[in-house]
Amino acid sequence: MAAETPASPDVRAAIPRGVWMLGFVSLFMDVSSEMIHALLPVFLLTTVGASAAVIGLIEGVAEATASIVKVFSGVLSDWFGRRKLLAVIGYGLGALSKPLFPLAGSAGLVLAARFVDRIGKGIRGAPRDALVADLTPPAIRGAAFGLRQSLDTVGAFAGPLLAIGLMLASGGDIQLVFWLAVIPAAISVAILVGGVHEPDAARPAKAARSPIRRDELRRLGGAYWRVVAVAAVLTLARFSEAFLVLKAQEAGLALALVPLVLVVMNVAYALSAYPVGVLSDRHDPKRLLVLGFAVLVAADLVLALDGGLWAVLAGTALWGLHMGMTQGLLAALVAETVPADRRGTGFGLFNLAGGLALLLASALAGGLWTWIGSGATFLAGAGLTVIGLAGAVWLLPRRTAVAAQ
Repeated sequence: MAAETPASPDVRAAIPRGVWMLGFVSLFMDVSSEMIHALLPVFLLTTVGASAAVIGLIEGVAEATASIVKVFSGVLSDWFGRRKLLAVIGYGLGALSKPLFPLAGSAGLVLAARFVDRIGKGIRGAPRDALVADLTPPAIRGAAFGLRQSLDTVGAFAGPLLAIGLMLASGGDIQLVFWLAVIPAAISVAILVGGVHEPDAARPAKAARSPIRRDELRRLGGAYWRVVAVAAVLTLARFSEAFLVLKAQEAGLALALVPLVLVVMNVAYALSAYPVGVLSDRHDPKRLLVLGFAVLVAADLVLALDGGLWAVLAGTALWGLHMGMTQGLLAALVAETVPADRRGTGFGLFNLAGGLALLLASALAGGLWTWIGSGATFLAGAGLTVIGLAGAVWLLPRRTAVAAQ
């Protein structure tokens, strides 16, 4: 089919209210999550006594768990024709997991808390993304995904800022920060329950069929699987942001200011995600993806050098810019390349591939960090990114066709 029509100049006015609400749901949950995650690597390293390899394993297992669950939640949202209920369950589990972090006194309990949190993320992710696609006209879908990603990322840098303020005010009481993170998580669930309404209330349920059936996988189409392949390699090159935090601590950043790393990353992410989404509606997304890969290579090379704290912050900003240039765009490409009635399945399998890649990447990064050093971790990331860049040039067409609506 033909490519999407360009978005109107005043694209923000055309984005449905439900997409804005989903963006604020993501914003508040990310405030909560990042208040915890900005301090969790240092908490594990200094308080619990975990090594970088253990931290990488915890992060990888947590994200892989979320991705595996996303497959089933996406398929269920297609079967039932309902997205919101699963999203509420997922965000609710995320909120319920938050009190487990201040109660954790060992790496095993932290892993359990992360496991529950990521199950919630897995349940909500694919139905939420499919709901954004359901709510949004094709001509502004890139802008809609970029907007939701930008609002999500505003929460991702507001959370670390709050963590910094609370750490300074409390004299470095990490567990107090973890307890206060419960509040924005509860607000997130309340917005979702009261502020988001699904379109097409009479959408019929689908017959229950496994997404792993050969005919179902084939129906998703070659263009979709090419997007998945490129995204998986990109994720393999981009391991957990926990290693950015550890790099900053290695460079001498004070404990109370460690969340500044995620602030810098997410400011760059938030400022770039929406404009790149708008550009992708009007121009060839392949070029933007290739440029995003190149920015990640630059970030890894800067972080691999022993250039001090300012170099770490510069590399972190480039890392965030790369996220803004690729994540919303990849989600929009998934929405374009799968049939409308299989969007939940498409997002679920897409996230499964990314989660498995992140598990491998984080385990590899933690091992390299522990046994060779931080520089080797980021140099390996740069090498894998170059492979992903070549794959993007080779596999993706100049303009991905829109799936049947």
